[in-house]
Amino acid sequence: DYLCRPEDNVFDIDFIRFKIRDMETGTVLFEIAKPSSSETEEQDEEENGEVDSSAGRFVRYQFTPAFLKLRTVGATVEFTVGEKPINNFRMIERHYFREQLLKSFDFDFGFCIPNSKNTCEHIYEFPQLSEDTITEMVETPYDTRSDSFYFVDNKLIMHNKADYAYNGGQ
Repeated sequence: DYLCRPEDNVFDIDFIRFKIRDMETGTVLFEIAKPSSSETEEQDEEENGEVDSSAGRFVRYQFTPAFLKLRTVGATVEFTVGEKPINNFRMIERHYFREQLLKSFDFDFGFCIPNSKNTCEHIYEFPQLSEDTITEMVETPYDTRSDSFYFVDNKLIMHNKADYAYNGGQ
């Protein structure tokens, strides 16, 4: 379950681009961008179905087993902000394998100007995993999950989820 509703994002924060890269080699491992608003409107007109309240709040990733051996990755996010200024924008992200917490990250975005587009890269130092854990994570796709909690002035305004498979390329 999500710990807040989409309507709690009163600052109209919208993540529009996301990229992950290996900090040691600079290799881009994953990149996705949200379609432009005109593309989204055309798609909405074609679907005419019910809107999923969790749409845009869940991402499914698939990586190769080599991803689990990386030491440091950079995650670049690009996002827009609505008409209200944002003070103390913060993200806490927790990564789990099954019920075990692998790592918790805490990043500050700081202040965001109203009606702005912002780009920020966070550096993730990965935990070193045992060979047994890596094998289990590869053999059980999507048992690795994360929750991302976004706060403004210590009030939860967004909660996103992801799950991960590390069996790509096999």
